[in-house]
Amino acid sequence: MSLVSFTGKQITVAGLGVSGISAARALAGLGAKVTVVDGGDTPALRERAGVLGAQEGVTVRLGDADTLPEGTDLVVTSPGWKPTSPLFAAAAAAGVDVVGDVEIAWQLRGERAAPWLAVTGTNGKTTTVQMLASILEAAGLRTAAVGNIGTPIIDVVLSQEPYDVLAVELSSYQLHWAPSLRAHSAAVLNLAPDHLDWHGSMEAYAADKGRIYEGNKVACVYNAADPATEALVREADVEEGCRAIGFTLGTPGLSMLGVVDGILVDRAFVADRQKNAQELAEVSDIAPSAGPAAPHNIANALAAAALARAFGVEPAAVRDGLRAFRPDAHRIAHVADVDGVRYVDDSKATNTHAAQASLASYEPIVWIAGGLAKGATFDELVSASARRLRGVVLIGADRGLIREALARHAPDVPVVDLDRTDTGAMAAAVREAARLARPGDTVLMAPACASMDMFTNYNKRGEAFAEAVRALAEGRGADE
Repeated sequence: MSLVSFTGKQITVAGLGVSGISAARALAGLGAKVTVVDGGDTPALRERAGVLGAQEGVTVRLGDADTLPEGTDLVVTSPGWKPTSPLFAAAAAAGVDVVGDVEIAWQLRGERAAPWLAVTGTNGKTTTVQMLASILEAAGLRTAAVGNIGTPIIDVVLSQEPYDVLAVELSSYQLHWAPSLRAHSAAVLNLAPDHLDWHGSMEAYAADKGRIYEGNKVACVYNAADPATEALVREADVEEGCRAIGFTLGTPGLSMLGVVDGILVDRAFVADRQKNAQELAEVSDIAPSAGPAAPHNIANALAAAALARAFGVEPAAVRDGLRAFRPDAHRIAHVADVDGVRYVDDSKATNTHAAQASLASYEPIVWIAGGLAKGATFDELVSASARRLRGVVLIGADRGLIREALARHAPDVPVVDLDRTDTGAMAAAVREAARLARPGDTVLMAPACASMDMFTNYNKRGEAFAEAVRALAEGRGADE
C-alpha cells in the first residue's frame, strides 16, 4: 500500500517522454485525473497522446507547455524541464507544488518497500549503479538498476514482485524535484561544472546533488579526492548513527575504502578498523573483459562496493559482482587495434570532467573532440592533458573553443580542424587521427561535448566512430 493517496486529485504531468508517460499511467491507475502537457506537436507525440487517452483515460494537451490546466492540485515534471519554465511560475502563483517522477515513486512505495541505495555525481553514475546492481545480484538479492537509467522508477516501485533493495541513479534534475527522498545510503561520486544553464550556478547545482544525502540512514559515501563531495556530507541532515564513508584510489584511512597493491580494501565496515582491513577484490576483477580498469572506473567500483557493504553485502559478493559487470557501450570501450594503434570509444564523455578522466587513462593519445560545449571552458582540461597528446582532431559546432585552449596550453600539438557536420565527418576524423597516430598510441574519441549538433545522441556518435574504425581496419573508403 502506498504512503499517499492520489485518488480524485487533478494532476498535471509536464512532458510526454518516457518518465512523463510512466508517471501519467501510474497516477491514472491510482485514480487521479491526469492531464499531460507538452510544447511539441509532432506525429510521434500525437500517437503517444492517442494511446494514453485510449488506454488510460489521460488528457493530453500538445503545443502549449506554459499554461497551467484549471483545477490542478499537483504538477509532476519530467527531469529536463527547467525550474524557470512558465508552467512552474504559474503553479507557484496558484500555490500548487511541483515535484518529479522520483518524488512520486518515493511517495508510492509501500510500507515494506525496498530500501534505496542512491548514486549521483557529475560523471560515472550509470556505471556505478550497474556495478552496484551486479554486486547485489551476486549477493543473492533481488534488485534493479533504476532512476535515471533503465526501467522508470515508478514502474519498479509499483511492481507486483517484491525487491530486496534498489540501486538508484539520480541526476541533479531529479534530486531538485524530490524533496522527501530519504535513502538507506547514498554516494556523490564527484562534482564538476555541468548543466549550469539549468541550475543557474555551480552552488545551486552542488546543492541539488547534495540533496541525495538528506535523511540517509547508514552511510554517506564521498570521494576523498573531491573535497566538495565531503563538504556536502558535512552539510547534510542525516539520521543518528549515519556514517561518512570515503573512497580513494590510494591507501584508505579509517572509515574508507581504497586500493593497496592492486587490491580493493575496506577499512569502514570491518571490526577494529584501527588495525584491520578487509580485502574485497583485485583491481583486475573490475570488468575484466573490457581490459585494464581506468582510474575513474576503479573509483566507481569503490563507491559501489561502499554502498553494498553499507547494506551488509559480504566481500565475496563484491568480487563476484565486479567480475560479472559488463559496461555499457560508448563508455571507454575498446573498438579495435589497427596497425598497432588502439581505438577507444568514449562518446559518453559529454563534458570536460568525463573527458579528463578518460584522457588520464591513456598515453600517448590522438584525441578526437568537439561538439556542443554547453557553456563549458576547456583550459583546465587541455592544460591537464597536454603532455599526453600526440595530436588532436576537432569536430563539431564548438570545436573553436577547444582549438583556442590548445593554442594556449598545447601549442606544439598538431591539430586538425574539420569544418564539416555531414554524415561522413566522423569517418574523416578517424582517418585524420590514423594519420597522426603511431604504433602504441591510442586514438581516443572523448568529445568533452554533447553530440546534438551532429548526431541524435552520444550513442549514435559512438556508433559512427566504431563504424569508421571498422572501415579503416577493412581498408574501405571513408564514405562507403
